[in-house]
Amino acid sequence: LFPIEIIHFEKAPLQPSTGSFTVYRKNKRKMIRSRFLNAASSLVKLSHNEATKIATITLNNPSKLNALSVDMGDEFTELVSDLTQPENIKNIRCLIITGEGKGFSAGGDFQFLRDRHEDTPENNYDVMRAFYQRMLNLRKIPVPTIAAINGPAIGAGFAVALACDMRVVAREAPMGITFVNLGLHPGMGSTFFLSSIVGPQVAARLCLTGDVIKGDEAVALGLALSSHETGADCVDAAEQLAGRIATAAPIAVRTTVKSLRSLQEVERGGLDRALMREADAQAQCYNTEDLIEGIRALEEKRSPSFWNK
Repeated sequence: LFPIEIIHFEKAPLQPSTGSFTVYRKNKRKMIRSRFLNAASSLVKLSHNEATKIATITLNNPSKLNALSVDMGDEFTELVSDLTQPENIKNIRCLIITGEGKGFSAGGDFQFLRDRHEDTPENNYDVMRAFYQRMLNLRKIPVPTIAAINGPAIGAGFAVALACDMRVVAREAPMGITFVNLGLHPGMGSTFFLSSIVGPQVAARLCLTGDVIKGDEAVALGLALSSHETGADCVDAAEQLAGRIATAAPIAVRTTVKSLRSLQEVERGGLDRALMREADAQAQCYNTEDLIEGIRALEEKRSPSFWNK
């Protein structure tokens, strides 16, 4: 890790032995320590407002609409490990996650999906459990998390937003748990988070149809708190919400976050159990011809014709 700090100097009381000279002393004010702080070349980058104690994680692969990948997940895991260190987390009262450029995160990488088709169900189960965990390390951050959905959030990318405690959205941002139209069972905890947030009926509609919705409908369904004209407006709204949270008592906020997440676990039978089920179901779907048809249809920008095999 690379230590980063701002050093302010303040006047010390004049001592008799110094005559007319002014003596200065160092007043060190520590900031977050992480190699991802303002790291423009990383697949995830971190910014931190020391005054408000709000941190922002930005998924940073805009040429692919910030599609999730193993490499991005590895960096994300390392960043979360940095943030949850005692010397860092004490300087954070709320966390925002958003995407660089025009999108939040447009799902997964097609080559990764093709590789899964060539692999065994047993190995795919392990691969998917590890893949989920990389991004869902987000749940280990003990402060409130807000997803600022500034643009497309599709598939696993939308699931990451659902894993946050709150969401605000851009009005025209497409969002969807679109796995079934790709030939896959939903993953990344989406069945767990959706049913917890909007209930079983709306979760069933979104998971089983793969419907893509936009900001105003997301608010109407209870998936988001508010809808905003542009992606930039959406991020601004997230910062305003985070600012209100950051002025509240930190210990009270963190313990409340823990209580709310624990209640979600109890009501839905536990996230880990849901991830086991999703990984097993996806491992079965990866070996089907329907998966390859779903990928081809997306690449060719046409409707898929599934063969039930």
